[in-house]
Amino acid sequence: MLRYIIKRLLLVIPTLLGITIVVQLFIVITPGDPARMLAGNQVSEEEVEKLREEMGLNDPFIVRYGDYMKNLFKGDFGTSYKTKGSVLKEMLQRFPYTLLLVFVSMILAVVVGVPLGIYAATHQYSWKDNAAIFGSLFCVSMPPFWLALMLVQFLGVKLNLLPVAGIDSWLGWILPCVTNALAYAASIARQMRSNLLEVIRQDFVTTARAKGQAENKVLYKHALKNAIIPIIMTIGSIFGMAMGGSMISEVIFGIPGIGNYTLSALLARDYPVIQTSVLFLSTLFCVILLLTDVAFAVVDPRIRAQYARKNKKPEKKMLNENENTARGVA
Repeated sequence: MLRYIIKRLLLVIPTLLGITIVVQLFIVITPGDPARMLAGNQVSEEEVEKLREEMGLNDPFIVRYGDYMKNLFKGDFGTSYKTKGSVLKEMLQRFPYTLLLVFVSMILAVVVGVPLGIYAATHQYSWKDNAAIFGSLFCVSMPPFWLALMLVQFLGVKLNLLPVAGIDSWLGWILPCVTNALAYAASIARQMRSNLLEVIRQDFVTTARAKGQAENKVLYKHALKNAIIPIIMTIGSIFGMAMGGSMISEVIFGIPGIGNYTLSALLARDYPVIQTSVLFLSTLFCVILLLTDVAFAVVDPRIRAQYARKNKKPEKKMLNENENTARGVA
C-alpha cells in the first residue's frame, strides 16, 4: 500500500509540470494586453512598452516559463498585477471560503443523494422511482448559473426568506450550498441507484433471501455494503471537481473564494494569479483523488488483497529461481 501511494505521488509531479506548460501556452496565445489594462488608456505607448518590459511580457516563451519555474521552486508564486500583493497569501486567505462552501455542499449532497438512490432502487419501475430519476436528471441537466438565479429569484426576492448575496451570517451560506448540492446529490443518487440494482441481482443476495432473511437485512447488511463502495470514487471525484467548479456560486452569491478570485484575474489578465490558481487547484485535485483511492482500498478488501498479491509476486518469483538454481547445482 505504501508503495502504491509513493508511486501515485511521483506521478503527480509530471502531471503538474504538464499543467504549468499548458497554462503558460494559453497565456501566450490568449489575446489581451495586461500592461495596457493595468496602465489605462490615457498612458502613452512608450510608458506601456516600458511596463511590458518590466513585467517580462516581451520575453520569449522559454524565458518566461524558465523564470516562472525558477521562482516557483524558490516558493515565490508571484505578485498580483492588480492588487500588488502576494498571490499565495491572497489565495490562502480565500481558500477557507471555498473549502467551507464545497464541504457543506458535499455533506448535503451525500445526505440527500445516497438515501434517494436507495429509495429509487428499492422501488424500481414505480412512480416513486420515475420521480426520483426525473428529479436527478433535472438537477444534473440544468446549468448551475440558471439554478442559482432561480433560487435567488424564488427564495430571496419573491419569498424574502434568505439573503441573495453576502455571507454576513450563516443564512448567506444556504443558497450557494443548496445550489451546489443539488447537482452533486443528483449525480450521487443516480450512481447509487445503478450500483444497488446491480448488486441486488447478484447470486449472494439471492442466496441470502433463500435463507429466509428479512428484506431489510438483505438490503442493508449484504447489498448496500457492496453497493456503497463505488460511491466513494464518485464522491471523491465530485469533491475534487467542485473545488474548481464553485466559481459560479461564488460570483453569484458574492463569496470571496478562490473561484471568484480566479475569475477576476481572468478578466484583468492577471497572469500570476491565473497560474497559481490553476496550479493550486490541480494539486488539490490530485491529492483528493489519491486520498479517494486510499479510502477505496481501505473499504474494499478485494483491493487490499490485490495489492498484497502484487507485493508478494517478486518474492515468490525469486524463491522459485533460487530453487531452480539449487536443483541445477545438485
